[in-house]
Order: sequence, then C-alpha cells, then structure tokens
Amino acid sequence: MIDTPPQTIPPATTPGFDRQPRRIRSFRNGLRGSPQAIIGPLAALLVLSGCGAGSPGADAADATPPAVPTEAAAATPRLVATYDGGVMVLDAATGDIVLDEPLAGFNRLNAAGDGRHVLVSTSGGFRALDAGAWSVPHGDHDHHYTAPPALTDHLFPATEPGHVVHHGGHTVLFDDGTGRATGFDPAGLAEGMPVTRQDQAPAAHHGLAVELEDGTLLMTSGTADSRSGITASGPAGPSGQRTEVARSGQCPGVHGAAIAAGEAVAFGCEDGMLVYRQGRLAKVQAPTAYGRVGNQAGSDASAVVLGDYKSDPDADLERPTRVSLTNTATGAMELVETGASYSFRSLGRTPEGGALVLGTDGRLRLIDPDSGKTTESVAVTRPWKEPREWQQPRPSLAVQDDIAYVSEPGTRTVHLVDLDSMESLVSYRLPHTPNELAAIPG
Repeated sequence: MIDTPPQTIPPATTPGFDRQPRRIRSFRNGLRGSPQAIIGPLAALLVLSGCGAGSPGADAADATPPAVPTEAAAATPRLVATYDGGVMVLDAATGDIVLDEPLAGFNRLNAAGDGRHVLVSTSGGFRALDAGAWSVPHGDHDHHYTAPPALTDHLFPATEPGHVVHHGGHTVLFDDGTGRATGFDPAGLAEGMPVTRQDQAPAAHHGLAVELEDGTLLMTSGTADSRSGITASGPAGPSGQRTEVARSGQCPGVHGAAIAAGEAVAFGCEDGMLVYRQGRLAKVQAPTAYGRVGNQAGSDASAVVLGDYKSDPDADLERPTRVSLTNTATGAMELVETGASYSFRSLGRTPEGGALVLGTDGRLRLIDPDSGKTTESVAVTRPWKEPREWQQPRPSLAVQDDIAYVSEPGTRTVHLVDLDSMESLVSYRLPHTPNELAAIPG
C-alpha cells in the first residue's frame, strides 16, 4: 500500500489542564517527613464501610490469585526497583522491603497494566513479577488485598525483549529480535499465564505495538539498520487475520509512543512525530530540520504529549534542556525551555495531565501542557549528570496517582512528592542502588 500522505489533523476539543484535587488523594494529610505517619491518613481515606470482609467473588474484575490473599483496610501501593543483580519490591509509603529477589543481568521494568504485576525484561523474555497488592471494585467502593510478592516463573518468551505498551485492557510486548508482538488481557495474570495472540512485523527491528480499545493494532516496521514505518490494522478476525487501514513511512528513526486523550497515539521520529487519530496517520513536523523525539509521556486527560527533544544529529550524547509538547488534536508542536538538562527517565504526567520533568539541577518541574508555562517546581535531589551509558543508574521518575517517586542512586534514596501541593513528603534509604522504577497502585 502507498504511504498515507500527510493530513491535516481535524480539530477537536482539547481537555484543559485542571489542577483540582482528585476524589482520593493518597498521603495528602500525612505528616511531612514521617513515613509511619503517611499510612494512617491513607487508610482513613480508603477505609471500607458497610460491606463484610472476604476474598474476591465471582463478580470481581480480577480473579482470585493462587496465593491466599489478606484483605486490607486500604490500598497498599508498591514500588518496584531494579538494582545491579536483582529486583526489589517496596512498600511505597514506608520503603520497607517486602521482596528482594536476586536476578542476574541488566533487567528492565514495565507495568503490566493490571495494577498489580510488573513485567521484568530479562534473559529469555518478559517475566511476570507479582507485587502482591491489588484492589477489586465492588459496587460503590473497592476491596483491597495483599499477598506475598513473588517473581513468578511465568515467562513470555522473547529473544530481545523490548517495549511494553498497555492501554484499554490490552498489553502488547514487542520482541526486537523477531519482530513479533504478543498481546493479552493483563487481568489474566492473576491466574498465571493469560491467553496470548501474536502479530508479526515484516522484519525484526527495535519497535513497538499498541492495541486500541476496539482491537485496532498500530505497529512499527523497519529493519535492524533502518526503521520509519507505522501500520494500522483493524481488529483481528476469528483466525487472527487483520485488515490494514493506514500506513506511513514518514517517521525516520521511529522510537517510542504515547497515548493521549481520545486514543490519539503519537510516535516519536527524528523529524517530529507521527500521530494516529480517528483512523488516519498524520505528520507533525519538528520546528528544526533534525528534531528527535524518542521518549514520550501521554495522558488520557490531555491531548498534548510530552516528549524529549534533541536537535544535534552529530552529538555523541546530547543533553537537551528543551522538551516538546505535541498537541495531537491540532498537530502543533511547541518547544519549551526548562532551564536544565534531563534524561529519558525524567518525564511523567500528573493525573490531571500536567507535564512533569525531572532536571539535572535536582528540581521536579510541573508544566502546563496547553500554555507551556512552568507553573511550579520543587527541589528533590542533589544536582546530577546524565551518565554516558544509558544502562547506568540515574535519578528516575515514576508516577502513581498523586504521588511522584524519584530515585537518587547516588544516595540510594527514594523521595516522594505530593503532586497536588508539589511538596516533598518523605524520603527513605534503600539497601541497593536503584536503577529503574515502576509504581503499582495496590
């Protein structure tokens, strides 16, 4: 099929940036600086009433896990962190270690999409880690459960495990070594290995795939030497076949993607972005000849995608200070000067869609995605410098609900920031130097 020509993105209503408090705010009323004081207010906010205790019933969204669960009075957020030689699961509020599992090699973390499991990219594929905390909707409230966390034996095979994307009840794993995308319903992880389905790219490459709520599949294409294509295909039929609905080769060096409001999907390119929206692929041109957006953070509360932005094609290691804000509804890209460099682990979004950037000056900035203005910032870590090797630890940002978790490898510390007030809550030390982070709501 001939590449879909560049199209003007049709106008749409862009959700505004709203910093009103959410219905439930974890940690907000806790005493600053005291990990133990955080738990009480959290429990008070989430405590159950008017419903008897018990294990998840047949009408629950998540199946009963093999381990016998314990019902808790409140959600128990967990934080997962890799280190050189293993992976840790922490009580996110206190920093208490609930699992410390040796695991050789350089391991990466990916949220599985069910609010409970993390997929560890490791030797042989993607391995499921049960963080041991989850919630089950029950009418007008939730029931909350804990169980011993475990690095399970459930493995999704991959020769070169790459990107993981979860959205709309679908999780898709991409194997760079084969070009195979493996999709499944993450709720099935509660009972072990879920039923999977496979889609195949024409050739192996460093890519990714995204499945939308209706089953439409977006997949990158390319080779080990070059990649610039994105294909959209309709939902899989009874025998797994799909019908192509759109294709474009206008995304040189395609890397990463983020999902915005209205299921707009923005793929990063070396000359801007390529956006899939309402059945069409449209080019968003960078304001500079070379403008690489390789890492993105999206929000279903905003039409704007936050991305990094590199403009020097000859740099061995470019340390940019500008970020990109791409409006998927209008097709406009704005560059915002942050005043400090950052890394690929520095980007995040608030529940209301605010853009978060962790700078090498140690400050966490909140940017209004619509105006591009920095509205607030807070000092979190000491100043730091991005390592030359991307695998090396550096301060990393993970966001869950209204809490930002920021690691500081130099001091083996994790800092918690309340995103509603942009105030530091508490910090705790770890027994190992943290590398990657993943936050679980519990």
